[in-house]
Amino acid sequence: MTDLFSAHSSDTHQVLNQPHPLQQYNAFKADTVLQYWLHKFGGGWGETQLQAFGEFVGHQGLEAGFLANKHLPEFQPHNRFGQRIDQVDYHPAYHQLMQTAIEAGHCHLPWTSPQPGAHLVRAAIAVLHNHADPGSGCPLTMTFAAVPAIASQPDIAARWLPKLLSGQYDGSNKPWFEKNGVTIGMAMTEKQGGSDVRANTTTATALSQPGPGQLYSLVGHKWFCSAPMCDAFLMLAQTKGKLSCFLVPRWRDDGSKNPVHIQRLKNKLGNQSNASSEIELRGAYGWLLGEEGRGIHTIIQMVALTRYDCMLGSSALMLQAAKEAIWHTAGRSVFGKNLHQQPLMLNVLADLAIEAEAALAISMRIAYALDQKQQPAQAALVRCATAIGKYWICKRAIGQTYEAMECLGGVGYVNDNICSRLYREAPVNSIWEGSGNVQCLDLLRVLQREPDTLAALLAELELARGQQPLFDQKLDSLLHQLTDSHQLESRARQLMEQLALCWQAATLLVYGEPLIALAFVHSRLGPQPYYQYGTLSAETDCAAIVARAMPAPG
Repeated sequence: MTDLFSAHSSDTHQVLNQPHPLQQYNAFKADTVLQYWLHKFGGGWGETQLQAFGEFVGHQGLEAGFLANKHLPEFQPHNRFGQRIDQVDYHPAYHQLMQTAIEAGHCHLPWTSPQPGAHLVRAAIAVLHNHADPGSGCPLTMTFAAVPAIASQPDIAARWLPKLLSGQYDGSNKPWFEKNGVTIGMAMTEKQGGSDVRANTTTATALSQPGPGQLYSLVGHKWFCSAPMCDAFLMLAQTKGKLSCFLVPRWRDDGSKNPVHIQRLKNKLGNQSNASSEIELRGAYGWLLGEEGRGIHTIIQMVALTRYDCMLGSSALMLQAAKEAIWHTAGRSVFGKNLHQQPLMLNVLADLAIEAEAALAISMRIAYALDQKQQPAQAALVRCATAIGKYWICKRAIGQTYEAMECLGGVGYVNDNICSRLYREAPVNSIWEGSGNVQCLDLLRVLQREPDTLAALLAELELARGQQPLFDQKLDSLLHQLTDSHQLESRARQLMEQLALCWQAATLLVYGEPLIALAFVHSRLGPQPYYQYGTLSAETDCAAIVARAMPAPG
């Protein structure tokens, strides 16, 4: 009787033909593509540091990422005694992610170790951190990017930058001057203006003497204030009808709470481990950075770098998505062979890998240019190419992460899998820090006002001339379009896409592996390009491309 009962109550089936998850590995050592571009532009000296960080990311970091996205931030407006505290509580895993990334150099490396390759190593840190959790990358990138804007006001910089660049993290809710390390956020968007910050209505009035470095009282609202537990925020406010830039702390120097009141947290599609909020400024004090009326000039130094990090973030999403798809299909068999060896799936996987590597290539090319900004041509390239990269990569990430999720099938769609998180995360980098149209219009303004930027970009593209006829034809067509000023604004997206494709192709042809470069040129620059993944020509060595992108745990 017992044996009969056991037979009927045993497991209904064995779990077969399911791969092990991609975890418990060194995320840096397993990534041949990231290593290639790091070394190509001179960041190889950071390998030891990146291997240590990659070990965390592939082990504790992945686990912390799941926890931080499961246990979301919670807003506590008041304490139990009714006092206003405006506190956002995070799961300990979020603080673990923040601490490890800051200690690795995510926020300070190029500023504290300004040597060739520093921006490249820091870019690799940012890419790896995104593999663990893209959401917590938001306060990290804002803290990194705030340095040039704060440095423009020496007296404020003397107080804040040592803590910002300390490589230490303190997530407690206490005054900034009691901490060894601080984080910086940004709040520019208002309800009535969106990307048009000149429509902002927040006002700032000097508390005593007006002028750079002086204290002002800010009254108004901000529709988006990301990472509201940062220790201070860069904000724009009107002074005598002109926009000025302020550093607004969460605590006043006397230890009282600065009246930066959180109204609510945003219920977002993705980016969920990171809190985004609406705030009101009820006489909050802030220090003026730079001259009155020069706010956009000051804060654009921060925005330029956060936009670059949107490129990095989307590149990281695509790299991880391709790896997840390749890893999963390599552990599944259908019709007698591994799924990733089936010709049609192999074509899709190779296409995903090409898209990811092309995105990383131009992102690391900008990191190299940032390391060489003392050279006018490199600085000019940064000013125009960042808009191109942000526009194109951030949009491409949405479709690419979806296609990778589809490769996993139903298991990829559920939130237990990383791919669904990557897909939900993908739109944010395109929307934040200036949407696609804003990038197009900014690029047109830069090219018209600073002709040296166009010259630098075209010089970069010309480096690849003569290697592939398809590229030469596409470049000639682009040059012709650039000479046509008719309805330029309405054609801006067309130009942006052609610039992006030519730049990616040129970067791969000049600096990349021929295998990837040729596949990109033939599939993206041909007379009849296909718009779905998995449409590479029969001549493409898909197996070799997939082998290059295959994670190599060990």
